[in-house]
Amino acid sequence: MKKLILPLAILLGVSTVFAQSAKYEGAMKSNLSLLKNAKTSADYLNVSGAFERIASAEKTQWLPYYYAALAQLDEGMNDPQADKDAIGKKVDELLTSAEAIDKNAELSVLHYYNETMEMTVNPQERWQTSGVAMAKYVKQTMEQDATNPRIYFLMGENIFHTPENFGGGKEKAKPIFQKSVDLFATFKPASDISPNWGKQLAEKMLEECDK
Repeated sequence: MKKLILPLAILLGVSTVFAQSAKYEGAMKSNLSLLKNAKTSADYLNVSGAFERIASAEKTQWLPYYYAALAQLDEGMNDPQADKDAIGKKVDELLTSAEAIDKNAELSVLHYYNETMEMTVNPQERWQTSGVAMAKYVKQTMEQDATNPRIYFLMGENIFHTPENFGGGKEKAKPIFQKSVDLFATFKPASDISPNWGKQLAEKMLEECDK
């Protein structure tokens, strides 16, 4: 009888884990669809809150924190009236929680994105401090995964929008966008819910460099 109890306990345990995993992935996919189609500040903030709730339930998963932060950043960049400093602080908190679980290139990319967003409040005044932080996160990303296409896309964006007399402009940005597009051509996300954004944006910006 004892020989039957142990395999049954293992089977029940596996079934429970599978059910939890399926529920988690289902919730993630549902909210990723909402994030992809978000248009208003309320849309972005609502989906960010939803990802936070998933993170609270899934203590060992960093991705819900990642997407909660990404939704905040997209809201900050798309809404001219957004309080970017408040958003930046919230993003830092979310990324800190994610990095307590796992430190990786995708999280470093969002740190870079966050510095970019905060710098847009006053580029001339904040360039020195934000520029140093951005360089730090580029280096960190490269050390973690030099083939991440998103860091090159974001770097290209910054260079593209920097005046030529300050070392920016289309010509300087073009090879960076090209690098991003080339890396996206071979990039494969780790799973169906892993970060996989930026390809179309990088391609569009590369086209802009030729106009």
